[in-house]
Amino acid sequence: MENRLSSRRGLKGMSDTNLLTLITVVVFILMYALAVITLGSGFLKPQNFLNILNENASLIILSCGMSLVMITGGIDISVGQVTSLVCMSAAVYLDMGAKPGNVPTSICIALAIGLAFGLVQGFLVAYLEIQPFIVSLAGLFFAKGLTTIVNATQFNVENKDFVALKNTRITIPFLGSYNKKGVFIPAYIEIGVVIAIVVVILLFVLLRWTRLGRNFYAVGGNNQSARLLGINVKRTKFFAHLLCSLLAAIGGYVYFMHVGSGSPSHADGAEMNAIASSIIGGTMLTGGVGNIIGTFFGVLSLSTIKNIVSSLGLDEAWWTNITVAFMLCLFLLIQSLVLRRKAGAKK
Repeated sequence: MENRLSSRRGLKGMSDTNLLTLITVVVFILMYALAVITLGSGFLKPQNFLNILNENASLIILSCGMSLVMITGGIDISVGQVTSLVCMSAAVYLDMGAKPGNVPTSICIALAIGLAFGLVQGFLVAYLEIQPFIVSLAGLFFAKGLTTIVNATQFNVENKDFVALKNTRITIPFLGSYNKKGVFIPAYIEIGVVIAIVVVILLFVLLRWTRLGRNFYAVGGNNQSARLLGINVKRTKFFAHLLCSLLAAIGGYVYFMHVGSGSPSHADGAEMNAIASSIIGGTMLTGGVGNIIGTFFGVLSLSTIKNIVSSLGLDEAWWTNITVAFMLCLFLLIQSLVLRRKAGAKK
């Protein structure tokens, strides 16, 4: 009896952020287990799971940046087009003219693009107090136009140093599977996955153990209360948008390393997937609640449900969209129940 009471108290005492993260992790595990049971052992192959990370490394980074902004009560819908601009700019630079560019400089170009968008959008949102949606909408169109100006066609990058970097694989000797000939093939991950995991760890530490991270939650929870606590609300919002755009640039280069080409259509709709992953991961649109670990599992959940739909033979785009919409509605309902729980506890 005492154990039951203590477990109930523990659940009630759990913060909204931790509770929503826990729900996301449990839903992902149940979803993946259901896929293994109903769709065969293909989902059990280590490489199949690692391919989720390989294909979504850039989305993980974009979603983490989106979560930072959403925690402060804002939003940034320009990250997808910033990703496309980074891809195209780096691709053109690396294969420009008779003398090809170098990889370190292309990385600096990507970071400069993210820094520029972050400085401008952060200033407009934080210091001029323009709505984040309007500012990032303008940023979306601006980045889309710039991408077409840089180059309006799709082409593969042939720079030798970049191709070598793109084709680099990190093998995991103790994971893998046997082929039909009985030969063990070790599983692998791309460099982008390592970058994404490092970003997740760094942002988790930032939000959990730094003053800036605590300020993000305070500003998103209540601007007025944050001001009374002596927090510089404008500066906090500025840094949130700056970090989001820088992460969009990093995610853009990771995406570039995965596809190896530049195109105006690259990362089309990535901003919507980033928002969806953040919501599924437990980040509330109202601000003040969110967890980077939850966002990470939100991306995995979103990708897994898409793989399940594809494995069922429903390859048409609308089935995927309908499924994602259902997941969003489910997690928004869960968030609503959590908010009611919190309001009821106050009464």
